[in-house]
Amino acid sequence: MVIQQNLYKLLSFPISMIQRTLVLIKPDGVQRGLVGEIIRRFERTGLKIVAIKMIYTDEKMAGKHYADDVTWLKSVGAKQKKSYEKRGIRVIESEENLGRLVRKRLIQYLTMSPLIAFVLEGHDAIEHVRKLVGPTAPSDALPGTIRGDFSFDTYHLADDSKRPIQNLIHASDSIETAEKEINLWFKKEEIHVWRRIDEDLLYKRFED
Repeated sequence: MVIQQNLYKLLSFPISMIQRTLVLIKPDGVQRGLVGEIIRRFERTGLKIVAIKMIYTDEKMAGKHYADDVTWLKSVGAKQKKSYEKRGIRVIESEENLGRLVRKRLIQYLTMSPLIAFVLEGHDAIEHVRKLVGPTAPSDALPGTIRGDFSFDTYHLADDSKRPIQNLIHASDSIETAEKEINLWFKKEEIHVWRRIDEDLLYKRFED
């Protein structure tokens, strides 16, 4: 976007080092009143919100987010299988079929009540957000991460409850995924270009 490029040129900072990423505060995070605390953690690092809204999503939209993609299904199924093996449970179901079961439950999870969707912008935003969020399973997440601080859920508890793991938040995992997910959840006119008052300091450049 030309306006965005001009903004960072004004700050004498290379636009190639700026990223945008999608974050969803899932229904459990909204229901537990954690929206403000979660957003606060991102903003305190210097990341900037350029789009935000509350959505009561439907199955069609959730199905696009958790796409019916064989590679992704197998990846999710493999993760599920590994969690069973850690508990000494032998699974004969294929990784793809396990992935389909997880996808079905994820869609139910995402549609059970409103969620908050927002786009963060900043230097290496994707990596920074993933670091703040923590691993998929809150039981594996360290204190200081969002999942580590605000959830104790495990694959074991999720499986016994016949639901996906409730981990509060979704964050894009790559530049390609971020672009795809932002375009899914937001129209171009919903994404804003503006300048934080501290960006002169955050992106300050010293001359030789």
